[in-house]
Amino acid sequence: MPRIALGIEYDGSAYCGWQLQDHSPSVQADLEKALAVIANEPIRVHCAGRTDTGVHALEQVVHFDTSAQRAPFNWVQGTNTKMPPTVNVVWATEVNEAFHARFKAYARRYQYVILNSEMRSALLAKRANWYRYPLNAELMHEAAQALVGEHDFSSFRASSCQAAHARRLVSKVSVSRVGDYVIIDLVANAFLHHMVRNIAGTLMKVGREEEPVSWVAEVLNTQDRTLAGVTAEPEGLYFVNAFYPEEFVLPYSGKEVSQLLLPVNAV
Repeated sequence: MPRIALGIEYDGSAYCGWQLQDHSPSVQADLEKALAVIANEPIRVHCAGRTDTGVHALEQVVHFDTSAQRAPFNWVQGTNTKMPPTVNVVWATEVNEAFHARFKAYARRYQYVILNSEMRSALLAKRANWYRYPLNAELMHEAAQALVGEHDFSSFRASSCQAAHARRLVSKVSVSRVGDYVIIDLVANAFLHHMVRNIAGTLMKVGREEEPVSWVAEVLNTQDRTLAGVTAEPEGLYFVNAFYPEEFVLPYSGKEVSQLLLPVNAV
């Protein structure tokens, strides 16, 4: 039975998140419904990393098994004709049975986008976290380096998190300014519930110069969520992509969040 991997982009504004829910629309439900039409059979998909309400994705990776024989082009174009305009299949490829979108991913990448401008943007209301007061991205970047490595991230873990433990390996954290945007970029083997948003809220306190650079390391070491910053809004969070062993050759698009953001003062 063929196993198919897909790259999915979506605007999560209208969804309760990735995962199936009885009470609200989810990305998974819409995708499975569309795939079932193209495959002419029920489909269950597995994703690289679940996203919460209002969170977006550039290249969520999923896989599913099916008895249907379709060319990659047909999986992409056919499925997209059955999807709402806020969800899009970017690529499709057949993979061997050893591939699993969740369990074979050795790292995930998220980016958090802050529109740091005196004026808000109507067009970006659901695509970036607007913050009107100045943020020092250089100080935020310096403070964020304390998070690199394997640590207990309990200080940045939501109380509702169901993970068995809070130890995670963060291989990269960077904070950069692109015009009026401040972009926080993180890569880790896995993420805790609200981990990126809690890190973003904490780094913003450093960016406002309310706390020193050393404060982030102190918060991390306390393993106490109540001492960290607030949970940043979901609108600014993007699942960028997942990383897999080289044996699985996936046709990544290589998209970056910065390519999607409109100039704030565009006419």
